[in-house]
Amino acid sequence: MKYYIIAGEASGDLHGSNLMKGIYAEDPDAQIRFWGGDLMNAVYSSRESGSGLVRHYKEGAVMGFVEVIAKAGRLLKNVDFCRKDIMAWAPDVVILIDYPGFNFKIAEFAHKAGYKVFYYIAPKVWASREGRIRKLKAYVDKLFIVFPFEIPYFQKKGIPFIYKGNPLVDAVDGSKAMQETREEFLQRAGLDTRPVIAMLAGSRKAEINTMMPVLTEFAAKMHTLPQYAGYQFLIAGAPARSMKDYEQWLTAENRGYIKVLFGETQSIIRHAEAAVVNSGTASLETALFGTPQVVGYITNPLTYWIARKIVKIRYISLGNLIVDRLAFKEFIQNDCNPDALVTEIRELIEDKNRRQKMLEDYADIRNALGGTGASAAVAKSMIKELA
Repeated sequence: MKYYIIAGEASGDLHGSNLMKGIYAEDPDAQIRFWGGDLMNAVYSSRESGSGLVRHYKEGAVMGFVEVIAKAGRLLKNVDFCRKDIMAWAPDVVILIDYPGFNFKIAEFAHKAGYKVFYYIAPKVWASREGRIRKLKAYVDKLFIVFPFEIPYFQKKGIPFIYKGNPLVDAVDGSKAMQETREEFLQRAGLDTRPVIAMLAGSRKAEINTMMPVLTEFAAKMHTLPQYAGYQFLIAGAPARSMKDYEQWLTAENRGYIKVLFGETQSIIRHAEAAVVNSGTASLETALFGTPQVVGYITNPLTYWIARKIVKIRYISLGNLIVDRLAFKEFIQNDCNPDALVTEIRELIEDKNRRQKMLEDYADIRNALGGTGASAAVAKSMIKELA
């Protein structure tokens, strides 16, 4: 069968790559064409020659109300191109992964054009824009959800769904980071044996621009403290980004203790004493790896003002939503400042009781997500639905 998959962000690329592995395992003759990133392309390249990648997500990833408006022209051109590409390739199914601003437009088109439409990793209608429920019912043949708290929500809304656990458990437990020792990672990355604090600024350019000044000042303040003067502060370079996106905040003074590493996000998280994480999939990964964390998030002031008016959830981090309590702190907008981050990270490192309580909350998060095998189970369910 022919599968057309659309992932528009780094997290979608990760989940899309694992889904592709499952599809190939269940349907060895599968033909896949996709929008995604390097991870999905690596899976494709291991099975087929050439490239099935239509567009890389870095060409269109955008988040926030104001930011979407600013990029509207480019997004609409991509939508038009995608419609034509689907028609030309004529797949058996169009599989949409999160990325609702773009994917709902494709869902409507594909449904009306007579294609089967699956939505994998539900759009967060439980957080905001619940009006999209109507579109899910109208244009999506089957919804595949990945969070346990979504089960009662979509049951109440009368939307058929399939739940097979969360694919991030597979991505973490099967990762290189989980297999290698701290010493092996440090040696491979060309680092010394000093303790590490992880800093994740996000994957989008706008997130990096707002978080990097805060993170570098946080690291500078920590570095001045005698007990942390020997720490290494590692910035996880986002996929599809380059050093150019970070270098304006790196100075001759801070380069001695701040380093940017690409392609090592999971290893940086896994082997850090603590982490400052921009909200998103990375914060849930951090919980699954068992690294104490604080979430920091800063966005356009107008975007934040609009979000406060329409977002209905108590927390912005998936881990906290899963257990419905503040397993780790969230510092948003002005609360996300260097002094607050220093205080919180010090407490997570120095207070053993606080650290242990967070690890216990992490265990609850992991238990709620279920075991391994989610990606393969979802692929199998999709193929069954098509059959």
